[in-house]
Amino acid sequence: MKRAASVGPARKILITGASVAGNALAWWLAKRGFDVTVVERHPHFREGGQNIDVRGAGREVLKKMGLEQAVADSGTGETGVRFVDADDKTVAQFDVDELGADGPTAELEILRGDLARIFYDACGEGVTFRFDDTIEAVAETGNGINVRFKSAAREEFDLVVVAEGVGSATRELVFPGENKPRWLDVTMGYFTIPKAVGDGRLCRIFTAGEGRSIWLRPDNKGTTRAILTVQKESDGDDRLTREEQVSFLRERFAGVDWEADRVLRGLETTDDLYFDVLRQVKMERWSKGRVVLTGDAAWCATPIAGIGTTLAIVGAYVLAGELSRSPDIQEALKRYEETLRPYVEKGQNVPKFAPKMLQPQTLLGVAVQRSVLRIVDTPGIKQLVTKLFVSSTDDFESPVYDHVSA
Repeated sequence: MKRAASVGPARKILITGASVAGNALAWWLAKRGFDVTVVERHPHFREGGQNIDVRGAGREVLKKMGLEQAVADSGTGETGVRFVDADDKTVAQFDVDELGADGPTAELEILRGDLARIFYDACGEGVTFRFDDTIEAVAETGNGINVRFKSAAREEFDLVVVAEGVGSATRELVFPGENKPRWLDVTMGYFTIPKAVGDGRLCRIFTAGEGRSIWLRPDNKGTTRAILTVQKESDGDDRLTREEQVSFLRERFAGVDWEADRVLRGLETTDDLYFDVLRQVKMERWSKGRVVLTGDAAWCATPIAGIGTTLAIVGAYVLAGELSRSPDIQEALKRYEETLRPYVEKGQNVPKFAPKMLQPQTLLGVAVQRSVLRIVDTPGIKQLVTKLFVSSTDDFESPVYDHVSA
């Protein structure tokens, strides 16, 4: 366990979730003189996870933290996206060198666990990390908020920040029934498989019809990250057991061409399957008394939006900045939400027809998609269409707060 350095009279803040959002926030708060504890339900730091990216305003925050180069050095090495047919012939290709930060592949592509680890290590001794524990109850007192943990420990803080993710249990504890999720009718299975000869530095995407697609993405671990995507109504898929999740994916992709057999063999032996039924978190408020939400717990945009990690990093920067700017916690939380909500709502503005376009239901739809991709894959048109369909984050002007040393 990392121990917090002495921070004198600074306010005490508890963050639940050693996630990208939670660890980035812990770094900023510690740098601004707060006494920070991060509680995480897993018994140790969680490595692994799939490919994520940092764009626009998120990259600017990394520069302020002095961590942009560290993130770049830990990148997956992905250089673009190649849409392929059943014979692995190129239908269309989008390279980062050609499209830059606006393309399907960002300039900063990294595994979720690697980015969270960079923030975790950067916190150093300035933050206390408490693993294998969770929040069981919170109760506001006159001067703070009393927290009871699963470990039976009790402690009082000035503020609790929930950074646990889309299915946050603590959010439901404090804001019961307030999340009105927006379901995007997409179910995805993410897992790691052995690397094969054909796995290069490009992400390869194969569309199979019946709402199905297979993605194979490079990593920096000598393996390949596979994604099986199914476009369909959720129908309770979010309640499937691990065994049922595997069966669901196996049955859906049985008999599919391209490299489906190889991917399904990997599914049978993988130990890191993450099964996700995509839904956005929609909260009318992000704070209640001395509890505030951030990251996916507050506004999950889903991977389709392509902005989730950037929102997490920017959200951490703004929340810490507003808490340091005002001695009034409620005023700080109000300004945090006023500043970020328009940016978040723009990022969540994913049309529900987008997954249907990416995963056509019929073979005719697949043929039409490939014809369109071939047209798009021409100079000039490629750049224009990319800007229309890839979330742009460069128009957000991050507030300026007192400088801290990285």
